[in-house]
Amino acid sequence: MNRRATLGFLTAAACGLAFSGPVLAEDAPSGSVTIESTSIALGIGVTWGEGELTYKGKVYKFSVSGLSVIDLGLSNVTAVGKVYHLDKLEDFPGNYVAGQAGAALGGGVSGTHMQNQNNVIMNLKATQTGAKLTLAAEGVQIKWSD
Repeated sequence: MNRRATLGFLTAAACGLAFSGPVLAEDAPSGSVTIESTSIALGIGVTWGEGELTYKGKVYKFSVSGLSVIDLGLSNVTAVGKVYHLDKLEDFPGNYVAGQAGAALGGGVSGTHMQNQNNVIMNLKATQTGAKLTLAAEGVQIKWSD
């Protein structure tokens, strides 16, 4: 790997290790999510989309927006996953940080572990179409939809 790619990978790995509330095998999910998003980038990227949280038998709609660095490309992402450590519905919105480094060309599947300031964790499995290269940690903001 070249020096820049190595630095990006180490940054993403450090962010992944910084999470304070890991999901253990015995943890039961609090709910589930589906997210549809689009990302466009040339150096610094912007992501936007929408999703649904299923929590205690009800569905709640939310919006997703975010920023990433050292990105290149255009992609559409569909993600599904489980939510952990969600004790109160009001703890779900917020700023989530994901530690990852990866690439997709023409489509790919990846896993992402995200955590917000309330220690709510989302473990997502994402399918990506388009071409995108990510070499640094990403952050996304989740808000309830109107």
